[in-house]
Amino acid sequence: MLFWNDDRLWDDARTYQILFLGLFLVVGLGTRDWSLKPGMIAVAIATCVITQWMMVAVVRQEAGGRRQKAGGRRQETGGKRQEAESDSTLHPSSLILHPSAFSLQPLAFSLSPAFLSSLPSALVTSLGLSILVRADHYSTMVLACVAAIASKFLIRVNGKHVFNPGNFGIVAALILTPDAWVSPGQWGEEGWYALMFLSCGGLVVGRVGRWDTTIAFLGSYAVLEAIRNILLGWTWDVWAHRLMSGSLLMFSLFMITDPRTIPNARIGRVLWAMAIALLTFFLRNYLFLSTAVFWALFALAPLSILIDAVFPGDRFVWRSRAEEAEGAGEAGEAGERELTALVT
Repeated sequence: MLFWNDDRLWDDARTYQILFLGLFLVVGLGTRDWSLKPGMIAVAIATCVITQWMMVAVVRQEAGGRRQKAGGRRQETGGKRQEAESDSTLHPSSLILHPSAFSLQPLAFSLSPAFLSSLPSALVTSLGLSILVRADHYSTMVLACVAAIASKFLIRVNGKHVFNPGNFGIVAALILTPDAWVSPGQWGEEGWYALMFLSCGGLVVGRVGRWDTTIAFLGSYAVLEAIRNILLGWTWDVWAHRLMSGSLLMFSLFMITDPRTIPNARIGRVLWAMAIALLTFFLRNYLFLSTAVFWALFALAPLSILIDAVFPGDRFVWRSRAEEAEGAGEAGEAGERELTALVT
């Protein structure tokens, strides 16, 4: 269970993401007069958590079924050895699984390492969607949240997420509903917002160890905008304003750096971030898409899988939660540790 004085809680970078995204919501509502209803935030959080719980339950049952089948095969293979053992090992009751073993037991499951490991990720996704997505109906937010969480489980290659969950939810809502929109300019271009994002986001990215991705993206995009600024003969304050956009900085620090969906190797992350910067620049300045960063990330997300094949590297694991699962037991918890690594 999570406690505020638990060191493992504060070792997890997602804890800081949750706190900072919550802060951004409060600041935005208090200073920017967003058209965001508190009920919409509550719906987003509840939907993400419930969907995460349900998806983990399905994966858990499937994993248990596979382990049971594997155990059955091992029992069949070792049948002759079992015949030579004592009568106590041959007692029929030892081969019978009580029906209660197949029940979900909601309370016990909710406290399992696998669900607790994935809960912070669900909260991060819900807060991110609350900040970025606007909708006229609660059903639209529900769709965005369900799509975001489900994409982590249903769209995988070699066990790795293909799409950033929050980004997938945004694009799904924009494509599938008529009333969803994203307002990249909602933060304006005031300097103190940029300072807030850089300080808070910098702490999170530093703990995750993915500064290379942020620097590659912002650096490449800044160079492209500088070249365009020179060719058009604009003053440099225009260039500065375009780079100080709150939504751009938030994307650079909290979305494109998601360690579970970006390339594993550093060289791969740098190349991938540069490609997203190039596509963002094109979509924003030549197709005039105000939501260019989200479409660029969505379009190039599958490229991460190809880059991993060319530049292999160690896959990121949320260490504190993985260690918590490892401490839960010995051989009997091996499946739980494997499930924890899969669903977080």
